Amino acid sequence: MAKTAVVTGGSGFLGSHLSDRLLAEGWRVIAVDNLITGNLANIEHLKKEPRFEFIQQDVTHFINIPGEVGIVFHFASPASPIDYLELPIQTLKVGSLGTHCALGLAKAKQAAFLLASTSECYGDPLVHPQTEEYWGNVNPIGPRGVYDEAKRFAEAMTMAYHRTHKVDTKIVRIFNTYGPRMRLKDGRVVPAFVGQALKGEPLTVFGDGSQTRSFCFCSDLIDGIYRLSQSDFHEPVNIGNPNELTIKEFAERIARITDSKSKIVFQPLPVDDPKQRRPDISRARKILGWEPKVDLETGLRQTIDWFKTRI
Repeated sequence: MAKTAVVTGGSGFLGSHLSDRLLAEGWRVIAVDNLITGNLANIEHLKKEPRFEFIQQDVTHFINIPGEVGIVFHFASPASPIDYLELPIQTLKVGSLGTHCALGLAKAKQAAFLLASTSECYGDPLVHPQTEEYWGNVNPIGPRGVYDEAKRFAEAMTMAYHRTHKVDTKIVRIFNTYGPRMRLKDGRVVPAFVGQALKGEPLTVFGDGSQTRSFCFCSDLIDGIYRLSQSDFHEPVNIGNPNELTIKEFAERIARITDSKSKIVFQPLPVDDPKQRRPDISRARKILGWEPKVDLETGLRQTIDWFKTRI
């Protein structure tokens, strides 16, 4: 029988792509999601797959999975600013209680555990690019703190289970990722710009557009995560694309690729919005032999084509 992987948040953007990869690698996959931000359409193509099962459940409650489990991937969490600003308590609960329940499942099943953490652990960084040794610059009581601190707590609990209960844990710090199955109105910059460009609306840039981001295509990210899941490395690993550009440059590129006549408009920068974000992926290169392969132009064209079917 195929080994079983449990994916919390399995109907989300990244959880659904991870499920696809696990199935391709021969795993049986059980996706667990309460659909608060997930979407069944993301896993519709898996309905007839005999090695895939979906359970609708809030993972902040006890998770009961019959039989053997080889690994638990904890991906459940609101992940976009719109979501975690609208759902602050749920975000904190899934990072704390949800992580506790997912780790409890891994411990009970003697399974490995992989936490989907985030570059938001670095906050508005004072170190650039960000290495895994950097402790971050986070405002714990700001509006973004509900997400940042939920993930930082989740990392602390994951390492506590590793040290205390000897659970085989891994932690991935995910940087900006994009691709098909993103929600058009999830508030993140890729769907926001693409949606505005395709509709001929002005592209909304916050601040003066000089803040930087780096964008990793979803297939590259999932490849790094899968490699990490098969490793014996327990400390956090950055997975992202180190190619950096300003938000204004990114808006201009989206307008060009979509052949849009949309103008750029500027609005005030949100509270605690990071001014720089770029991963140092030296650890991923060394430990996992991983680096991104999909260039931004190629990934954006695939993503834009997908969004065109959703406008």
